[in-house]
Amino acid sequence: MEMSESLKLSVSGMKAQAARLRHVSENIANADTPGYQRKTAAFQEVVDGGRRTGEVEAGPVRLDRRELPRIYDPSHPMADETGHYEGSNVDLVIEIADAREAQRTYEANLKMFDQSRQMSSSLLELLRR
Repeated sequence: MEMSESLKLSVSGMKAQAARLRHVSENIANADTPGYQRKTAAFQEVVDGGRRTGEVEAGPVRLDRRELPRIYDPSHPMADETGHYEGSNVDLVIEIADAREAQRTYEANLKMFDQSRQMSSSLLELLRR
């Protein structure tokens, strides 16, 4: 594998995890928004001209299909005639766990990027001698 290929793989992983963190932050910000459905995005491998590259990208955004909880609060402006409204299906514990996993994976890709860059610099230094 060429050095530039390993750099591209690392960068694609960092971009995918950054997209994942963006969705997690949106979910956390909307945890108390009535009717909000949790957003998720699966990763998919990048295919270039029918050839698998090994790179990844965040796939299309999907909405969590779990049922929205019905919350009883007759004073809420969105409450129906029974006093209920639909809450959000965001679970903050899951979002925090997803954020930590995405952060650690981002850091692993960053470390791989840095290692590849250092190896490339060392190789260039050896060739100059």
